[in-house]
Amino acid sequence: MRAKGLGLRPVTDVRVTLADALLGVVLVVSAATARAAPSLVLGPSPLILLGEVHDNAEGHAVCIEAFRAWLATGARPALLMEQFDRERQADLDRARAGPARSDAKRIIGLAGGGASAWKWHFYEPLLALALEHDLPIVAANVSRADTRKVMERGLAASGFDADVPEGILAAQAAAIVASHCGMVDEPMARRLALAQIARDQFMARMVEQNASRGVVLIAGAGHVRTDIGVPRWLPATVRAGSEAIGFVEEASVREAPFDRVVVTARHDRPDPCAGLKPKLKP
Repeated sequence: MRAKGLGLRPVTDVRVTLADALLGVVLVVSAATARAAPSLVLGPSPLILLGEVHDNAEGHAVCIEAFRAWLATGARPALLMEQFDRERQADLDRARAGPARSDAKRIIGLAGGGASAWKWHFYEPLLALALEHDLPIVAANVSRADTRKVMERGLAASGFDADVPEGILAAQAAAIVASHCGMVDEPMARRLALAQIARDQFMARMVEQNASRGVVLIAGAGHVRTDIGVPRWLPATVRAGSEAIGFVEEASVREAPFDRVVVTARHDRPDPCAGLKPKLKP
């Protein structure tokens, strides 16, 4: 793992708004546990894999400002998004070609995102920037319907690479057990891991297909892990031109298998295990 320093500078007794934080002003938790506001500069790698925490507002704000600043330098990458399933690419293209072509909110609705569980207000600014600069917008996700087929029939039968090192499969399964609070048994975890691997492989294909113009992939942090995620499925020459940047909340900094790390405050969310218990009981 290559974890590059952020060059953050703590001070004490300072209060700032989120807008101040985006300008690089230091945000302080307390005098004893000072934390600098996160910031991010994209480049020089032309292929950027941004691994987000989906519900972390601070991380999204940093991502948007970094994307905006990179575009201001003349970069014109394709925007690859986990938030759109691959079978909606035609809908996405039609929406961009029609009257909604400059309206991020309408494109989200027309391309099928409006009915999903994504918090789309986080992604509208990214889409608006892509539309403003006429960037390709690429649906980078494998749908639940397709991943169910992978779980039932295997990777090869669903058009994916079945030559998966045991270490990757085992690590993916272990991550799934952990994320499901230990309430998924190993056989089920390994089937779910195949679905995760299919998504990683497809995202890698999209990165490779769009590599000539540059790429920004927006996906969950687990997808861009350098040890088991998308980078492991990129050809060596493509991987050499890429950078996996993980947004990591403070409590998880030690678990950061990325090329570079952006540390954000921890989002206050309900205990995920409490929500899983009733669903997973027999």
